[in-house]
Amino acid sequence: MLRICSATIVTLIATAPAIAQHQNHSDHSIPAPAAEESAADHGEMDHAKMGHGDDESPPEISRPIDHSKMDHGAIDHSDHAAVPAADMASSESGPANAADAIWGADAMRASRKAIYANHGNMQMFWFQGDRLEYRARQGSGGYLWDLQSYYGGDLDKFWFKSEGEGSFGEAIEDAEIQALYSRAIAPFFDLQAGIRQDLTGPSRTHAVVGLQGHAPYMLEIDAAAFLSNKGDLTARIEAEYDQRLTQRLILQPRLEASLSAQDMPELGVGSGIDQIEVGLRLRYEIAREFAPYVGVEQEWKLGGSRDFARLAGEDPSVTNYVIGLRFWF
Repeated sequence: MLRICSATIVTLIATAPAIAQHQNHSDHSIPAPAAEESAADHGEMDHAKMGHGDDESPPEISRPIDHSKMDHGAIDHSDHAAVPAADMASSESGPANAADAIWGADAMRASRKAIYANHGNMQMFWFQGDRLEYRARQGSGGYLWDLQSYYGGDLDKFWFKSEGEGSFGEAIEDAEIQALYSRAIAPFFDLQAGIRQDLTGPSRTHAVVGLQGHAPYMLEIDAAAFLSNKGDLTARIEAEYDQRLTQRLILQPRLEASLSAQDMPELGVGSGIDQIEVGLRLRYEIAREFAPYVGVEQEWKLGGSRDFARLAGEDPSVTNYVIGLRFWF
């Protein structure tokens, strides 16, 4: 035991300068030759005579690291630098159609066309009865229908629309159908063009150009201009908004305005703003696709149209209390 302890003490005394140098490695002022000499002296020690071969000998002390020979200025720390936000956004987005450079433009063109056909251009049919209602008013009660449907994909659709109204026991006052081609020109708006055929009164066929979609805050807009085969130019603007009170109860204000560029006495229409309708309907969605409603709507004929209505013995201002059904599939 005494022999082992003596060897240990000698080893610690001999290696003390090297241990001190290793612990104080931040001091780079130690000359390199001194470090090499210390390491060489330590290598010339006879560890066998000091008892290091015994099982109880202490672990070997590693050779000290000479930090004086390191070139700290040559270390490249650029990999640890933060990536600028602009470069990161650029790496995430990448150039358009970047896969063309790898697989070829022809191969990727066919792939993109297949993906669009399978996932982005599904043909769908949709039909909606927006307003199908009974109208209670002074005198005889009336009725109204407002139907529309489409068939097509995300960008191109064929639209069918029909509107009409009348009074019970009398001939239909107004009725029309429209056939339109629709093309998406923005994420929420379609440009529409086609024909409209009037089914009552003097026979007229109209060319139609319109815009339909959703304005900000989900205000639904349907605006169209009509040029008849008689050269008459008219327009119509409809706007409605669904205010959801609960998950099933919806309050819908609605506005419709009709305009004409000229007088049409045979139709009882004057130039300027022909008619304005303002309504409020409260509907309950028994299912999303099936919702009865009640409401009130006020109609005003203005300008020349008001004069034509009075000459015909009609009231230019009518209040309708409505009960109806809205459905779609």
